[in-house]
Amino acid sequence: MPRWRTDDLYPGLDDARFEADLTALNADVQALERQFDDLNIRKDGAEMTPATLETVLGALNALSRQRQRLGVYVNAFTSVDSRNALAQQKQGELTTITLPLGPLRSRLTAWLGGLDDEALQNLLAASDLAREHEFFIRKAVKYARHQMTPPEEDLAARLHPSGAGGWGKLHGNYTSQLLGEYRGQQLPVTALRVLASDADPGVRKDAFDAEIAAWKTAELVCAACMNGIKGEQGTLAARRGFVDPVEPSLLMNNIDRETLDAMLGAVKRSLPDFHRYFRAKAKVLGKEKMDWWDITAPVGESQTEWLYPAGADFVEKQFRTYSAKMGDFAARAFREDWIDAGPRDGKRGGAFCMGWEGDASRIMMNHAPSLDSVSTLAHELGHGYHNLVITERTPLQRETPMTLAETASIFCETIIQNAALDTAQGAEKLYVLETQIMGHSQVVVDIYSRFLFEQAVFEKRAGRDLTPQEYNDLMTWAQREAYGDTIGTLHPYMWAVKPHYYMTMFYNYPYTFGLLFGLGVYAQYQQARAQGEEAEFQARYDQLLSSTGLADARTLAAQFGIDITKGDFWEGSLNVIKAQIDEYEKTVGA
Repeated sequence: MPRWRTDDLYPGLDDARFEADLTALNADVQALERQFDDLNIRKDGAEMTPATLETVLGALNALSRQRQRLGVYVNAFTSVDSRNALAQQKQGELTTITLPLGPLRSRLTAWLGGLDDEALQNLLAASDLAREHEFFIRKAVKYARHQMTPPEEDLAARLHPSGAGGWGKLHGNYTSQLLGEYRGQQLPVTALRVLASDADPGVRKDAFDAEIAAWKTAELVCAACMNGIKGEQGTLAARRGFVDPVEPSLLMNNIDRETLDAMLGAVKRSLPDFHRYFRAKAKVLGKEKMDWWDITAPVGESQTEWLYPAGADFVEKQFRTYSAKMGDFAARAFREDWIDAGPRDGKRGGAFCMGWEGDASRIMMNHAPSLDSVSTLAHELGHGYHNLVITERTPLQRETPMTLAETASIFCETIIQNAALDTAQGAEKLYVLETQIMGHSQVVVDIYSRFLFEQAVFEKRAGRDLTPQEYNDLMTWAQREAYGDTIGTLHPYMWAVKPHYYMTMFYNYPYTFGLLFGLGVYAQYQQARAQGEEAEFQARYDQLLSSTGLADARTLAAQFGIDITKGDFWEGSLNVIKAQIDEYEKTVGA
C-alpha cells in the first residue's frame, strides 16, 4: 500500500536546508521573545494600539507558518516509525525551540484580556487586521479570565513538554512498538486490532486475547502516563478557576454547556435504539449477546473489492457526484502520494490528517480490506478538503476546534456510505448497513462511554494516582453504562488503547458533535439537491468550512438554520441513525 511523500518539503531529516530552517526558526522565536519584551506585551503592559496589535498578530502568523512546515515534516516520520532515532531527535529539538511560544501566547492572552467592550470596539473600528481576527481576540479575552498569574502561566507552559506532553509522547512511542503473540507469531497491536474485523470468529477471539495480554504487559506504563497527564490537566483546570475539567474543553471547542448537555441528553435517550442494533447483530452472529471481539465483526457479504486501490477509486468517483472540485481534490491526493495507508510495526494506530504545505495535506491510516476502512479514507480526505478551502485564512484564523473540524470528514464519509447503500442488494445491503451503523455506534455509544470514563477519572485522580486495575474497573463500568447488557466480554484496556486520553482533555465528545452536526448539514444538502440548489449549497458549505476559526459553533450553525442548544436538532440527526437501525432489524428479521 502507498506511503506518503515527504521529499517535496525536504530530501531528508539530515538535509542542510532542513537544518537551516530549524536554525532560522530558533532565531525567529528568540526574536519574537525580544519583540514581546520591547512592546511590553503582558498583563497590564503597553497600551493597546492598532499598530502594536497588528505587529504582534503579523509576527505570530508568520512564525506559525514556519513552525507548521517543520512540525508536520518531522511528524511524517515519527508517526509511522517510532524507532526512527533521528526523527525522535529532531522532534525533541523542535519541541525545545518552540517551547517559548506557549508562554508568549499566554502573555498575549493576558494582554488582550485587559480590553473592555469599548476599547475592543474602538480597536476593531480602527484596524482591518483586528477585524479579521475578531473571534481570536474575543476568545483570548475569555481565556484571560481563567489565567493564573503570569509567572505561573509561563512555568506551566515551559513544564508541559516534560510533564503531560512527555507522558503523552511516551504513551505514543511505547504502544506503537507493543507486540502481542497471536497463534505463534508476534504482531503489532495495531495489526491485532485490524483482525477484530475478520469474518472468522476464531480469528477475532484469538486476536482479542492476544491484544488483552499485550496490554496487560503495558498497563503500568500506560497507567503512569494517564496519571501524569490527568493529574496535570486537572490541577491546572482547578488553578485556573474552571468549575470542572469539562469547562476548559468547552471553551477550547467553541461550544457552551447548554449545547453539550442538549447533545448528551439526546445521546442518552438514543441508547435503547443502539441496543436494539447490538441485539440484532448478536442474532445474526448466532449468539445470545455479542462479546467485544464481535463489535466490528463483518455482517452480510460484500461482492465489492475493498482492497485499497479499489477503495480509492470508489472514493474519488463518489466525491465527483457531489462536485467536480471535491473529485479533483481526491484525485490529486492519490496522484501526489498524500496517504500512508498500511499498518506496520512502529506505526501508530488509528488515522489522522494533517495540513502539509499550502493547500496540501498528508493522511495516515491503517487500512484493512473493508468498507469501514474505505469510509475512514473518505473521512480523512474530508479533513484534507477542509484544509483546502481554509487555506486563504491566516494560521490564527485557521485554529479550528474539534467540534467543527469533524464537519467535513463526516460529510465525506456519509457520501461514501450512502453511495454504497444505494446500489446494494441482499447480503450486500446488510453489509453496508452494518458498516454504517457500526461506525455510528462507535461515535455515539463508545464515545459516550469514553466521556463517562474521563469524567470519572478526573474526579478520582484529584485524590491520588490510580492503579491499572482501577482504570480497568472504571473503563468497564463506563462501557456497561453505554452498552447496557448487550455485550458479554468487555474491553478493560480501552483506556490504554485510545491515544485520545493522552492528548487534549475530553478528546471524545467532539466526535459525537461532528457526526450529528455533519448529518444535519448533509440532510440540508439532500434537500438542496432535490430542489436543484446544489451550487448554492456548495458555496455556503465551503464558506462554513472556511469560517470554522472565525466564530463559535452556535453562530456558524445558525447560518444553516440550526439551533445546537436544542435537543430537537440532535434528536433529528439521531433519528437518521434510528431509521437505519429499523431497516437493519427488518433486513435480519430481528
